[in-house]
Amino acid sequence: MRDEVSWLYKEAAARGLIVGSSGNVSARTPDGMVITPSGGDPETVTAAELAAVTLDGVALNAATPSSEWAMHAAVYRVCPEAAFVVHTHADACTALACLNQALPAFHYMVVQFGGVDVRCAPYVTFGTPALAEHAAEAIRGRSACLLANHGMIVSAGTAAAALSRAVLLETLCRQYLLALSAGKPRLLTAQEMLDAQERFKTYGPRSGT
Repeated sequence: MRDEVSWLYKEAAARGLIVGSSGNVSARTPDGMVITPSGGDPETVTAAELAAVTLDGVALNAATPSSEWAMHAAVYRVCPEAAFVVHTHADACTALACLNQALPAFHYMVVQFGGVDVRCAPYVTFGTPALAEHAAEAIRGRSACLLANHGMIVSAGTAAAALSRAVLLETLCRQYLLALSAGKPRLLTAQEMLDAQERFKTYGPRSGT
């Protein structure tokens, strides 16, 4: 688990989603979670330096957890299928979040996050219980949300899926901002989004023979 978190942290940085210490990654454990340390740098942090903490914030080792540990814990509480959480200040996600806007149904791939849009949680100070509460409400029933004037957060069942979702969200936010710069994007209807959701049920490699 620690190796997966370390890999995910480094890969998110390699994709340009995390710069310096402006992001954090965690994985659910039987006792709570393993999370990147406060002020951590993906270029230098090792698996052994990750912090272990309960979902109530009780330290399980000597490492100091990310200041956003409570937000990660809140996501695990409302997303029972989540095994990994990624929080970043990726450029396009943060730019849209600074407009205090949700990512709307401008593209059918938005349904990949579990709904017709990606909600934007209202701004509150980073690392606070209030932010954790707002993020939990925004991501409830989904696998991603934006954080106003802050960034984004995604969850998934595997480290690879968490990275893929983070990349997808950043890509879609960038595409939406590009569309906005050229005019008023046409938004898909609720039925069109539902149709896309149905199509995704048979998308990808088939299992079995």
